[in-house]
Amino acid sequence: MVDTIIKTEHLSFSYGDDERNGIYVLKDISLEIKRGDFVCILGHNGSGKSTLAKLLNMILTPDSGKIYINGTDITSPDFSEDDMFEIRRSIGMVFQNPDNQLVATVVEEDIAFGPENLGVEPKEIRKRVDHALETVKMTEFAKHSPAKLSGGQKQRVAIAGIIAMMPECIIFDESTAMLDPSGRREVMETIRMLNRDKKITILHITHNMDEAVGADRVIVINEGELYLDGTPREVFSQVDKLRCAGLDVPQVTELFYELREQGIDLPADILNEKEGAEAFLNYLKNVENNA
Repeated sequence: MVDTIIKTEHLSFSYGDDERNGIYVLKDISLEIKRGDFVCILGHNGSGKSTLAKLLNMILTPDSGKIYINGTDITSPDFSEDDMFEIRRSIGMVFQNPDNQLVATVVEEDIAFGPENLGVEPKEIRKRVDHALETVKMTEFAKHSPAKLSGGQKQRVAIAGIIAMMPECIIFDESTAMLDPSGRREVMETIRMLNRDKKITILHITHNMDEAVGADRVIVINEGELYLDGTPREVFSQVDKLRCAGLDVPQVTELFYELREQGIDLPADILNEKEGAEAFLNYLKNVENNA
């Protein structure tokens, strides 16, 4: 089994009739996603991050470049419909609006929809549905109508529908954007659990900086190009570059940046409140010791 689950080489895509008249949304994107990683892809609206998600799932077809899934070139002319079926079994996708992904009038029937289309046997479908409901903590809502659920609950049902198809990787395309803080927290806890406990590779596409702090890796796309790529600490310490790309940083990182700008000797790579409190206490102790 290859260690790299997703790889792109010089990937470009434009919305238009041809390359000369089209508007390039992605330009020369080359990256690799390792199996089991939790990767956040950040970018302002229109940066091309959601287009990348649709290319990886072959909802869109690139103008040029290559996409490899588990070592298979899915952009090859020899790539068949049967091959595509297998790829979509291994790469699941959860969209921004859960209402667009829910198809049945009962929660458990909605979750069973994907496995049924894959031709899974009924007994196995029952096991997968129960497991998926348990995984996203929605077992008690199995007989409910999705229409009566909260936004966060609907998104967890959409995630359960993907889990039931047993993918190796799930792409979350702005899946928390339409949720309130409580729903967003529920979904992010589910995403982290899928990566940590189920070892599912996660690509989380978002413009919420705080959601990216817990990732293994952060990729920033700006104007259709790879702009920054590294650990959250490496990326978010580059406040000026992120601002140039129209992005914010986590609030505590912003606070420490502003304090440093005022000449206060504090770390530049603080990511959360606990780190911030410890760093500030250490600073105060050093001031007191040097007084």
